[in-house]
Amino acid sequence: MSDLREDIAVLYKGRKGSVDFVDVPPLLFAMVRGQGDPDGPAFAEAVQALFTISYAAHFGLKKRAGLITKVMPLEALWWFDEPGHADPDEPVTAGFGGLSGVDRESWRWQAMMVQPEPIDEALLERAREESRAKELPALDLLHFERWEEGRCAQTLHVGPYADEGATIARLDAVVVEAGLKVRGRHHEIYLGDPRRSAPEKLRTLIRHPVV
Repeated sequence: MSDLREDIAVLYKGRKGSVDFVDVPPLLFAMVRGQGDPDGPAFAEAVQALFTISYAAHFGLKKRAGLITKVMPLEALWWFDEPGHADPDEPVTAGFGGLSGVDRESWRWQAMMVQPEPIDEALLERAREESRAKELPALDLLHFERWEEGRCAQTLHVGPYADEGATIARLDAVVVEAGLKVRGRHHEIYLGDPRRSAPEKLRTLIRHPVV
C-alpha cells in the first residue's frame, strides 16, 4: 500500500536558501490551541496529546482497514495579540517578527498535525477514547478541523529556532519581490521529532500564507 501522504508530499519539502510557493488544499487537522512559553508544560502536553492520538488513529486505520500510513509532522501556528487589536482571533501578520521582544508567556500558539485520508473525525474520536487510559492533560483540548491555508510561501530553516530571524526575513522579502504580501499567522512545520533532535540539526519548514 502506498503512503497516503504522497499527494501532499510537496507541501512538506523545502530547500535551505530557496523559497517555494505552494497551494495548500483543505486538510483535516487535530489541533490544540494555547498560550505561553513553548518550553512550558502546556505546549509539551499539547504535543504529547497530538502524537498519541495521531498514532492511535493510524493504528486504528491499520487494524480496521489494513492500511499502513505514517504519522505526519508536528506543526504550529505562532502569534501574539497586539495592544489595541480589535479581534484576538484575527491573525496579526507582523506579529511573529517581533516575538523576540515579547514575554514568552504572552505567545499564543496552535499545535497541530495533519490527519490524511481516509482518517476522519469519527476515527479520531475513537482514538481519543482509546487514549484516555494514558491520562493526558490536553486530550480534551483537542479539536478536529478541516482547514484550507491556500497560497503560501515556504522555505527550510536548518538550526536552532532562535536563529530563524534571518530565514523569516528572506522568506518575506521574496514574497514582496513577487508582488505579494504576507497574511495570516506564522506557520512552522517540524521535520523530524523536535523533542529528539540536537539544535543544530533541527529542520523547520517555515510557511507564510500570502495574497
